[in-house]
Amino acid sequence: MFRISQLLKHLTNDQPLAPKKSMSGPVVIWNLIRRCNLHCQHCYSTSLDIDFKDELTTEQIKATIDDLKVAQVPVLIFSGGEPLLRPDIFEISAYAKAKGFYVALSTNGTLINKDNIEQIKAANYQYVGISIDGLEEFHDHFRRQKGSFKTSMAAIKLCKQAGIKVGMRLCLTKDNFTDLPAMLDLMDEYQVDKFYLSHLNYSGRGKRSAENDAMFNMTKQAMILLFERAWQHIGQGRDSDFVTGNNDADGAFLLQWATEKFASTHPARLAKLVQSLINWGGNSSGINVANIDNTGTIHPDTYWWEHAIGNVKTDKFSDIWQNTQDPLMLGFRQKPRPVKGRCSRCQYLAICGGNTRTRAFAQTGDVWAEDPGCYLSDQEIGLVTNTKNTIPVVELN
Repeated sequence: MFRISQLLKHLTNDQPLAPKKSMSGPVVIWNLIRRCNLHCQHCYSTSLDIDFKDELTTEQIKATIDDLKVAQVPVLIFSGGEPLLRPDIFEISAYAKAKGFYVALSTNGTLINKDNIEQIKAANYQYVGISIDGLEEFHDHFRRQKGSFKTSMAAIKLCKQAGIKVGMRLCLTKDNFTDLPAMLDLMDEYQVDKFYLSHLNYSGRGKRSAENDAMFNMTKQAMILLFERAWQHIGQGRDSDFVTGNNDADGAFLLQWATEKFASTHPARLAKLVQSLINWGGNSSGINVANIDNTGTIHPDTYWWEHAIGNVKTDKFSDIWQNTQDPLMLGFRQKPRPVKGRCSRCQYLAICGGNTRTRAFAQTGDVWAEDPGCYLSDQEIGLVTNTKNTIPVVELN
């Protein structure tokens, strides 16, 4: 996850950068259930409104939570499918909270209503992310359910009224790009705490929709819009959070944006941002992020559902994560990663980490091929010199 607001705050002061902290264990995104009441076009888990076989029982989930504590996992994000379709969702949440985890809920929002909002509040989630993929016409079409936009926006309002930290989650495509400014205005209107923009990743149902990926120029425009809005909120003293996911080129592009604005006036602050980006390091599949699916299978992240490294029914997550000899996992943990093509020659490899690998694998069959979803030009990543409007070359030590 790329934390725009957090990084931009480094440009507001001259305080020295705090030492880099290593995570104790990975953030675990846990698809507790595959069933979903929607049938979204971009679904990576290819969920349906049916019961799926071999899903984890409540007791198996609790046993796994115990082991995740052993693995020093700090954060659990309960997802689906639609996690609120699990009858035991609040029992599971209470168990995880009692163990001291930061617990977040990722939902489409259509099942949040006046009948269960008090239960959701009592669950004491640190964050509830609700998917809003455009304005009403596009959202209902994309989510394949008429009325889902109004229902999900009502859920956001209910969460805010209940004092629950809530976020809007949007998957960017070329078809909802024009809705983005109005979506950010809705964020302001509803006083939403967090805005998460997900770049389309080619896996699950999203793989079949690769032709709908936002054009590179549109992606840049969308990112600039997020940068500007995040910077505006910081200037206003508003405690909001803008983040993105699934395209780690965002780090290099933020540096380009910041360089144009601050290189001449605040070079020391810009240098601090560069170091912060290096400390972030880009894609963290198999390192600082992990996925457990509804059947208990462990994956490097949510977009590698076709690649299993173990199963919590028969294996300890703590053992698998620490001791795996899986070739893909070893490649993820190699530094620098063994990427090829443009990625191997990019001057910002230390910032983006070679980006997400699923797009390269989906289009070429080679995990380490250059990322076809990188929206930066050869000039911008330093492969062509003496070209205007490129990201400046900096020493990335």
